[in-house]
Amino acid sequence: MKFLQAYPKEIKVFLIASLINATGSALMWPLVTMYVFDELGRSMKDAGFVLLIQALGGIAGQLLGGSLYHKVGVNRLIVGALALTALSLFSIPAASSNWHLFIILMGLFGLFNSLSLPAIQAFVGFRFAEQRAELFNIIYVCNNIGVALGTSLSGFLGNYMLSFVLNGVTSAVFAVFFFFYLRKVGTASPHEQTRRKQPQPAQSGWRLMGQIRIYLFMSIGSMFLLIGNSIWNTGVSPFIISEGWPKQTYGFLWTLNGILIFAAQPLVSLIKRWFAATSTAQMTASAVFYLSGYAVILLMPSYAGLFLAMLLATLGEMLISPAMPSFISDHADRNAPFYLGLSGGIGAIGRVIGPYLMGVQFDNGGLAPTGWLACGMAVLSVGFFGLHAYINRSARTLGRNTA
Repeated sequence: MKFLQAYPKEIKVFLIASLINATGSALMWPLVTMYVFDELGRSMKDAGFVLLIQALGGIAGQLLGGSLYHKVGVNRLIVGALALTALSLFSIPAASSNWHLFIILMGLFGLFNSLSLPAIQAFVGFRFAEQRAELFNIIYVCNNIGVALGTSLSGFLGNYMLSFVLNGVTSAVFAVFFFFYLRKVGTASPHEQTRRKQPQPAQSGWRLMGQIRIYLFMSIGSMFLLIGNSIWNTGVSPFIISEGWPKQTYGFLWTLNGILIFAAQPLVSLIKRWFAATSTAQMTASAVFYLSGYAVILLMPSYAGLFLAMLLATLGEMLISPAMPSFISDHADRNAPFYLGLSGGIGAIGRVIGPYLMGVQFDNGGLAPTGWLACGMAVLSVGFFGLHAYINRSARTLGRNTA
């Protein structure tokens, strides 16, 4: 954790708590499909349906969380959402004999878990405004370290119910942490606190949605990117099985992903410095890296090709993950929570429909059709991210000329 030494104590504590929460969350997500198939004795179709319900709950949570930020208050929203997440997880063991109740609880888990996401991002953007761009990146790195630790622990535990309960415990601890942490550090930067003393008229959600240049094209680009990224679960995974390769080879690809997210930070810093200095440029560059990775899958349908493709896709992931919340925090001012939730919800549609589209393509022709679909989605992402960058650059230029 040497990279934390340059930050104040209040930031270090927050990042460590985020890492612990991410570790707990990762205890569960690899096990949902196996739990439904192995423990409950249901089909893979049923497992996919559960993930669909969870994803739909997540979309609703993102949208609702962003709109409730100023209405409910950051402390109540974050603490309440995390507490409800813990409650839904603690209830899952009681639903092991009731299939319909289990589905409902997974939907509620998706809802409550996503409810806090735009609020936490907005809190970081408001409270640490001067450092938010780099902080979004550090949070992303810490969360992925937590995911790597949690995934490893989930295999070590080998107990579904224990994993669910431990995930609930970490969510409950994170809720308690935020309850005291927000009271101690506050929720806004000194500049924001001064500005908030002046009365500001509230804007309706419909009026905010009319400001499409802030969120729409960026969100659509993210949605297409997530559709294409479904190739890993619904294209590459069955391809490895159909080729008769050891299943561990698929896990090695995600091990590479986790290692790169931490180890390749200097390379990503160079990319930002040389080619993508702004958040809008980072989004476009991200889509180009994803496109390059999918093209490699098409041209090199071998394990070496998959390895190189994962490397390129991970660089794309590292560029876009902090860029989107950073852009919204910089441009949406006090309405950032609403746009964070809205953009997250629109983008998450890709996670809902992507696996189905990729599955249809794989059934029709194997890995190649999924690769073509992923490339097409990445091309659309490049176009929408480029349009987003152009429109916002034109708006800045117009503003300077008017001034």
